[in-house]
Amino acid sequence: MRSLMMLAACGSLLAACGTREEQNDHAAANNYTPPTVTSRLDFGSEIERRFHRMDVNGDDRIVADELPERLRPMIARGDTNKDGALSPQESGDLMLDWFDRNDLNKDGTLTSEERDTYRKRRQEERQTTPGEAAR
Repeated sequence: MRSLMMLAACGSLLAACGTREEQNDHAAANNYTPPTVTSRLDFGSEIERRFHRMDVNGDDRIVADELPERLRPMIARGDTNKDGALSPQESGDLMLDWFDRNDLNKDGTLTSEERDTYRKRRQEERQTTPGEAAR
């Protein structure tokens, strides 16, 4: 009886051991990030939440000090009234403009593939035109 139990236990252990290829497939599956699709409507509903997350002091204005260094050029691009800050409207317009630039096929949805393609194009442009502010 003891031998039979040992044999069953060893069989279970061997069955749990897969080939190296199967183990690699499982590892790849664990690191998999599914593609995303965001509609312009869904993105629009995020704009106010994003604005308030960036507006650290809650004064309904985003100034350079409230942003990480890499996002500070955003103020110059979106500040239409030239007061040195982004209002909720200016921020929203800027974010919708970003969405539209990334929506490469202009179908009103933004896929992770479109974002990656746009990002690669921008990197290539920056390499050919040094010193240009990030968009």
